[in-house]
Amino acid sequence: MFKKNKYRYQRKKGRNNSGRITSRHRGGGHLRLYRQIEFQKLKINVLGTIQTIEYDPNRSAKIAGILYKDGSKIYRISQVDLKIGDFLLASPNAPLTSGNILPLKNIPLGTNVSNIEPIPGRGGKFARAAGTSAVLMAKFGQWVTLRLPSNEVRLFSQYCWATVGQVSNINHFNKQLKKAGRSRWLGRRPKVRGCAKNPVDHPHGGGEGRAPIGRSHPVTPWGKPTLGKKTRRSKKYSDSLIIK
Repeated sequence: MFKKNKYRYQRKKGRNNSGRITSRHRGGGHLRLYRQIEFQKLKINVLGTIQTIEYDPNRSAKIAGILYKDGSKIYRISQVDLKIGDFLLASPNAPLTSGNILPLKNIPLGTNVSNIEPIPGRGGKFARAAGTSAVLMAKFGQWVTLRLPSNEVRLFSQYCWATVGQVSNINHFNKQLKKAGRSRWLGRRPKVRGCAKNPVDHPHGGGEGRAPIGRSHPVTPWGKPTLGKKTRRSKKYSDSLIIK
């Protein structure tokens, strides 16, 4: 029913445009079709019906296939309580039920929301992984305060749209792979600890028996600081929006 929303694509598998490995431990894995998820183009005031709730190999959450009254079909990230046959609406006046999309200014305090826009019209970016949600904590002026899944407290414009409810598949993080082969199906290749290598292969390698790192701090195979080294840009646009 939603065949036009799926297509084949070439996964990068850790390579750049020259074919060289730039991100290690990736490759192989089962063939995937990409499902075109609608994060941005909201059909305002058009009623949609959930036709399917499906597994998506490209993300941890389940996705919902929605048929709108105008005949268009899209995939969207599914929320916890959604089931086939439910009606969904994106509108400033939509009912406050799971799966409906509203501007943050129209959502009451204490509500769990997901798939939140950082900038109006930019499309949902925050709280999209399985089982995640943010809590609407305060409103003042043009701003709304949300507590994100990372416990970061951040300001959003009141005109940003968000989906009511928690993202589906809440037991995803309890899943155990149980064997090395399941990692290979997911496209993850084996990792070897630096301290288990020879000095020629890694700065942590070598030594007699079980040796310590032998440096003031852990480093990458190329000698750059790692394991705790902050990599966030010192001047990022969202710094002024982060409260805690």
